[in-house]
Amino acid sequence: WALHLKNVTVSLSGQYECSFATYPYGTKAAKIQLIVKAEEEQHYVKEVWLNQTLEIPCLENMTSENLINYPLKWLVGENGRKEELVTKEPSCPAVYRNSSALYGQRVSLGLNNALKIFPTKITDDGRVFSCHVVYHPERVQKSSTTVRVFGK
Repeated sequence: WALHLKNVTVSLSGQYECSFATYPYGTKAAKIQLIVKAEEEQHYVKEVWLNQTLEIPCLENMTSENLINYPLKWLVGENGRKEELVTKEPSCPAVYRNSSALYGQRVSLGLNNALKIFPTKITDDGRVFSCHVVYHPERVQKSSTTVRVFGK
């Protein structure tokens, strides 16, 4: 027996019980607690000096062991447009999207899947970098970081 839920929303969270009569043993029942979470996105601001190395953590509350088993990608956005910088599949090296004239050779994947940018430029100021971890096709956890670049 299975319960199929469509168009799942947070309001469907709660305890579900399945019970049925068996002969000669009587009623059998099982309970399950369902928690439906809204898509979570954490937002940060990172400040860096011009021409320094900028390192942006992917998901600040997750360890690399938790992230290593899932596909992830880093994107950069400006004016509603997003460009993919790095994609990583489990057990495969990172793939860099070098079509970007602005970030082509300046990005790399650091420890714990952090995005490293070197050197930082004034054009990085105000850009939003986001990390997307795909736990399941319908469950993606995101973090985004707005960069502030300061000149000396």
